Amino acid sequence: MPNLHRIMTIWTSDTLKTKAREIGFDVCRVTTVVDAWAASDRLKQFVSAGYHGQMGWMEETLERRSHPQAMWPDARSAVVLGVNYGPDHDPLQVLDQADKAVISVYAKGKDYHDLLKKRLKRLAREFAAAHDCQVKVFVDTAPLMEKPLAAKSGLGWQGKHTNLVSREFGSWLFLGVMLTELELVSDAPETDHCGSCRACLDVCPTDAFPAPYKLDARRCISYLTIEHDGAIPVEFRTAMGNRIYGCDDCLAVCPWNKFAETTSELKFAASEVTDAPDLGTLSRLSDEAFREAYSGSPIKRIKRHRFIRNVLIAMGNSGEERFVPDIVRLLDDKAPIVRGMAAWALRQLDPNRFETEKNQRVLNETDAEVRAEWQGNAD
Repeated sequence: MPNLHRIMTIWTSDTLKTKAREIGFDVCRVTTVVDAWAASDRLKQFVSAGYHGQMGWMEETLERRSHPQAMWPDARSAVVLGVNYGPDHDPLQVLDQADKAVISVYAKGKDYHDLLKKRLKRLAREFAAAHDCQVKVFVDTAPLMEKPLAAKSGLGWQGKHTNLVSREFGSWLFLGVMLTELELVSDAPETDHCGSCRACLDVCPTDAFPAPYKLDARRCISYLTIEHDGAIPVEFRTAMGNRIYGCDDCLAVCPWNKFAETTSELKFAASEVTDAPDLGTLSRLSDEAFREAYSGSPIKRIKRHRFIRNVLIAMGNSGEERFVPDIVRLLDDKAPIVRGMAAWALRQLDPNRFETEKNQRVLNETDAEVRAEWQGNAD
C-alpha cells in the first residue's frame, strides 16, 4: 500500500501541469481537500431555501456533496482542470433575432462531459502509474462541488452569479477534477475580484438572484429550459424571449471576459442546429429527427417534448405570424406539454385563431394542464 501522506516526488507540480496541457487542458491547479470549507454551509442553505427546485438529487446527495472526503475518505488532494470554451461572438447578439433560437454557448458543440472525461482518464492513468496511487475523476456527473474546489485551487473565483470567473478565461471554462490519495503541494486560492460590479445580477431577465452570490434556480432560465419538467410557469415565459436551451446573460456581461480568448477546440464549434437555427424549422423535428440532430450534444438529454416546449415559448414571444401554421399543427402533438405550450403560443401570436381552435378543442382535451392553457388558468 502506498503511503497516503507522502509528498509527490515523481511528478513535480510543473510536470503535472505540463502533462495536463499536453493532454489538452488549458489550465491546471492543485488544492488540498483535507481542510474544512464554507461551501458545505452554502449548499445546505441553498437546498433548505428550496432554491434547487425539481433537482431532487441535490437534496438526496447533500451529505456526500458536503465535502470531497464525504465521497472518498482517502482523498487528500484535488487536481482541478479547465478547458476553455470561449465563444467567437457575443452570445447576446442573437437575442435581437426573435425568429432564431438562442442556445447556450456550452451546448453549441459536442457534449463537453465526454471530451473532458476522456482527457481526465488519460491524465489519471499516467499519474496513478507514476505514483502507484489511487485516483478518481469527475466531470459534473457525481456529487462533487467543482466550483468551490476550483476557487480553492486558484483557478478562479465564484462570482456574484455563483459561476466561476477566471482572470485568464473569463466565464468560459469547463471543469474537471481528479482526486488523489496523495498530499500534493497546493496552489494559492484565488480571491474575489467582483468588487462593486453588479452586471451579472442586473442583466438577469427573471431576477433569479435574491442577493449577490445566491441563485434561486427556480427562476433561472437555464434551470427552466433544461432541468424543469412540465409547463414553464407563466410568469417566466415572456422573459425567456427566444432562449430555448440555457441562458448566458449573466456570463456574457462579465467584464472579465475582455481577457477571454476564443476556444481552439473544434469539437465545441456550433453546428447548423445550434448556431441560431430557425424556430419554425426546429418545431418540425420529430422524435427521431430530434435525436439524430442532437446526437452527441447535451441538448439531447432534455428529450423532444421539453425541447419543443421551449421552442414554442420562443415562437410565442417572436411576434412572427409565419409560425402560426407550425403552432397549430403542434396542437395535435402526442405530448401534453407540447399541446399546452402550442395553445399558449397561439394565443400570443393570433388571438382570433386561438379562440377558434379553443372552441373546437378544449372540451375534448383529456389533459387538465392543457385545458388550463386553453382557459387561461395555467400557473
